[in-house]
Amino acid sequence: MTQTIRRTQSVCPICLKQIPARLVRRGSDYYLTKSCPTHGDFSAVVWRGTPELTEWTGDGFPEETGGTACPDGCGLCGDHLQKTCCVLVEVTSRCNLGCPVCFAHSGEAGSDVPLDDLRAIFRRLVDDGRTFVQLSGGEPTVRDDLPEIVAAARDAGCENIQLNTNGLRLGAEPTYTRALRDAGLSFVFMQFDGTEDAIYEKLRGRPLLAEKKAAIDVCADNLLGVTLVPTVVPGVNDHNIGAIVRFGLKRSPDVRGVHFQPVSYFGRYPSPPSDADRITLPEIIRAIETQTNGKIKVSDFGPSCCDHPRCSFHGDFVVLPRGMVLRLSQKSGKKSCCTPSDAHLKNRAFVSRRWKRTSGAAPDDPDADYQDIDTFLSRVHSHGFTITGMAFQDAYTLDIERLRRCSLHVYDNDRIIPFCARYLSGVNALES
Repeated sequence: MTQTIRRTQSVCPICLKQIPARLVRRGSDYYLTKSCPTHGDFSAVVWRGTPELTEWTGDGFPEETGGTACPDGCGLCGDHLQKTCCVLVEVTSRCNLGCPVCFAHSGEAGSDVPLDDLRAIFRRLVDDGRTFVQLSGGEPTVRDDLPEIVAAARDAGCENIQLNTNGLRLGAEPTYTRALRDAGLSFVFMQFDGTEDAIYEKLRGRPLLAEKKAAIDVCADNLLGVTLVPTVVPGVNDHNIGAIVRFGLKRSPDVRGVHFQPVSYFGRYPSPPSDADRITLPEIIRAIETQTNGKIKVSDFGPSCCDHPRCSFHGDFVVLPRGMVLRLSQKSGKKSCCTPSDAHLKNRAFVSRRWKRTSGAAPDDPDADYQDIDTFLSRVHSHGFTITGMAFQDAYTLDIERLRRCSLHVYDNDRIIPFCARYLSGVNALES
């Protein structure tokens, strides 16, 4: 039996024109369904099983009935309901890998954004109050002048400067990593798909685990916090979710957290996906509990306060001696995301506290008295650990209701664009 839960707007995966859509329930799973007058019917799973979706999100939003220009009218117009937490700046379209799951079509060919242009971009962003930037691409570390770019962002007034990277050059060239630190880099968002080389061979084209570990070591030497970013693909690394969490916890405080990203099908991908090709946020949350033998529990997670609740999950922890992990955050009794006017500022401040390393590790003293508030807060500061996830939307799963509440934005030709709208591509683009 199919039950309509909400009505919204989406796009046709072929022509990308905005069309009506429905969020429907079939058993314990939820799907986005839609019909294009020209190209027919489409359906894609967006939520499987528990936590139950309506319990997770509540019903705090009006239904989308059309009338917005999204995604054709991007940047951020008056219909957009969330301010920028983090803005991604693409500094190059070049990359030293050729991953089949890349959303940016990156490869060896490509071009760099001139440094003077980047200086002007950073100044504009700061003038608009967008002080948290993520340097991305392509692969930013293919640029020899990346330390100068970091310094330019710092000099413009960016408070948090995050590097989105595969990490290969960071581990291979410690002096380069040190130069990034000295220039003002805040923390590293590092592609890390698993603890087995077979995973990297499948997703990235060659074994990379040793190079990933070397990058973490060099970042640790330079007090640069690392957040591990796995792209989760069914049948490839979904069995490794718990191992990734355990690896990160073991490397605390060098590793500050894990940020799971279920694979989305835009950019470089050979054919339209089936539902079997998808993994949803609740499946990842359940896998975390099962594969860590209950060390981390489903009840430890809740929706983000800064995005639509169907977009992400969040859990905040502290790593104690002897491998103990204590939850700091708890799912709020208020299920819906209220998107207050300062939610983006609170999220920026939280990320800065948890992902940035400002000092060496507190002594790993198993006899320390963590009932003492000062001792406990010191440990939270040094060994805080976040486990988060974000489900990016492709042409099959794009929901305008979610897009309007996006706080992760991309700078593109003087416009600020929601991430999923910036990288949206249709079936024809996928096949080409």
